[in-house]
Order: sequence, then C-alpha cells, then structure tokens
Amino acid sequence: MAVYYIDVEGMKVAIVEELYYTESDEWVRVVEDDIVIVGVTDYAQKMLKDVVGVELPEVGASFNKGDPVAVIESIKASADVYSPVEGEIIEVNERLLEEPELINKDPYGDGWIFKMKLKNGLEGLLTHKEYVDKLLSKS
Repeated sequence: MAVYYIDVEGMKVAIVEELYYTESDEWVRVVEDDIVIVGVTDYAQKMLKDVVGVELPEVGASFNKGDPVAVIESIKASADVYSPVEGEIIEVNERLLEEPELINKDPYGDGWIFKMKLKNGLEGLLTHKEYVDKLLSKS
C-alpha cells in the first residue's frame, strides 16, 4: 500500500493511493471485480476523535449509493457512514463491536466497517488525488 501524508487543518492525514474515496469521507478498496471493503478515512476518524461504539449494518441488507449504512459513535459526536456504492452487505467487521477504537488505530486496515457486493460500478467515487484536492480545499 502506498501511503502518504498531507496537512489538513493542522492535522497530519494519511491517504492511501490504491483506494477510492467519497465526498463524505469513506474509503473503498476493490478486492474482487464486484466486491469492495468500506471504511472511514483517516481524516474522518481524526475529526471524530475517540471512537467508542459502532452500529453495523445487517448482512444481506441492500443499500443505494448515499444511504446511511452504519453509525460511528465517539466521545465528540455520532456520525453516519454512507454507502459509497449501490450493493448488498456481505460481511461486517464484528471486531468493531468489542474494539471500536480500531477505527482510530487503523482506519485503512483492521478498522474497516463492511464488505459489499456491487450492484453497479464505482461511478462517482474520487481517486486519491481528487480526495486530496477536496481535503486541501478545507485548509
């Protein structure tokens, strides 16, 4: 994984080159032609601060792009996680139920939230460069 860091609002934020991103700060990793893993970005977890709980979606549930799928609870606030694509939940990261802090410790690895089987493609997702531009426009 090619990871590099940018400065956003005084924070050092990790960006992974091989991922796709959303305007609402989710990341998408393609693991097979029609299977993706989804989590929240380093920027999102830093904005939330200490994650204390996660409400996961149900396996088998279908979502349209932009639908709220999960909820992350932190000491600061609760935040919805939105579906970056249209598809069906095929697996959730149940470790997060006991270890929600994985989202803070390893947002692009062990802190993943769910896997989806795509119904359509990846249209409308941002490349890492487009996501960097979005974040830098905040600074």
